[in-house]
Amino acid sequence: MAEGGARRDDPDGVSKQGSVSSRQATVQWEKASGETCILMSWLGYGPEFRQARSDAYREEARLYSRHSNAVTMMIAGSKAEGLTRPMESDLDYLFVHKDVICLEDGVNAGTVTREITVLRSCSRMTYPGHCRLLLERRGTYISWEVNEAFCDDGNGRVILSSGLFAHNVRLPSLLPYVLRKYGVMHDRAGPSMPYTEHGVIHYDIVNSFFYCCPDILSKWASRPRHWPPPEAVQQVVSLGALLTPVGVKGSEYEHVEWRVCFNAGEIELVNNLNDTQIKLYVLLKMVTKDVLNPRKKEVTSFTLKNIVLWIAENNPQSLFHERSLLHWLHEGLDALRVALVNRELPYYMIPDRNLMAACGLEQEQKNTWISTITEMMDEGPRMILRLPKIRQAIIAHPEPFRWYSRKRMELELWWLMFKKSEALCRDENMMLDRTDDILHAIKRRIDEICYEVGLRMFMEGIRGSRVNELKNVRISMLM
Repeated sequence: MAEGGARRDDPDGVSKQGSVSSRQATVQWEKASGETCILMSWLGYGPEFRQARSDAYREEARLYSRHSNAVTMMIAGSKAEGLTRPMESDLDYLFVHKDVICLEDGVNAGTVTREITVLRSCSRMTYPGHCRLLLERRGTYISWEVNEAFCDDGNGRVILSSGLFAHNVRLPSLLPYVLRKYGVMHDRAGPSMPYTEHGVIHYDIVNSFFYCCPDILSKWASRPRHWPPPEAVQQVVSLGALLTPVGVKGSEYEHVEWRVCFNAGEIELVNNLNDTQIKLYVLLKMVTKDVLNPRKKEVTSFTLKNIVLWIAENNPQSLFHERSLLHWLHEGLDALRVALVNRELPYYMIPDRNLMAACGLEQEQKNTWISTITEMMDEGPRMILRLPKIRQAIIAHPEPFRWYSRKRMELELWWLMFKKSEALCRDENMMLDRTDDILHAIKRRIDEICYEVGLRMFMEGIRGSRVNELKNVRISMLM
């Protein structure tokens, strides 16, 4: 009672004690945030290294595209954003067919050359972010995949079926010969054709059409926001959109619906995130992969990207710095928890589209994930220890960890250079000139790095390490 009475009689003392405790907690969060930022840079998520990855993949796509008059190749997803190692996740190849253009209502088709087939989007009776494509004008050249996908919509109009197009389309000739001949194809997943090369490298191949949709983009651009800056907004608008062959699951018109995507614009947006926002995105991806571990892509990197974009848009940029990283991780986890609870997350580019609508999340799994996320948030800065990459980096002795990180990043840079040189050394049939001196020199340096790492692993008694298994060392370093 005396203690209780003392607290009531001395509110200033309680306030002072609480204030000290609050400051200590803030210092603890900021210190842990700063240390996590440093570790993530050593792990390959610093701005310079991310930019090197992004530039390399963009150049590789450009070099391949020069061999085709039919399609333009893009590398999308986390590779284009510079956020994953070469074998850490799927490589997303996006092929944009040049013989077709899709136009929103009100866009004049008069400036489109006669060679190109014009399709007009119809969004009536379709889920937000999707449309159907009506034939407005046949071009003088039309590919077999497109021509055989036309059908009647039941009202005497010609419509392009996404289901038929996805079924008809084949592997683009721009893909390397080894993938076309020896790659293993898996069951179609949404709009993509998943392929695996040598059981190690995984590809998602998506075919698409350019979509001119100024009305959709102007609505996005006119939103009040803290971010991105006006020049980035205009750049995103100028990049337009794409349509990919996938409808809304369970829809009556699923086989003729097309999804609106903004791959190039989203790469631009991610490039405009600051270092703390990027690292927040990476940490959320780690939480999903290593803690939640989705079985059927109920939560994807795309989901997390949208959470980060909304957080960036709705908060002043001055609040995002290295000392606030874990605060924003806490906010990001809370946003993910709310999305799971409500089964609702607006798409950043088209807010009327709910990204959680068809996620296939079962109630038991939902409850488990919400409980896990809540536990993480309650752990404070220690929640970061749940992530294996971060935990291993903290536990590791500084000198070996930094040595290995330098070697891994050097290897990755040489690997990216090797892939670019491969693209340069391919002919119009995608056959590789294996006699090129530069390719041999790069390959030699890659083998030297793997030998150094393998030798050190062997000398330190790491089980399973053998100096002569350079391929295995290379794969483990690039994953």
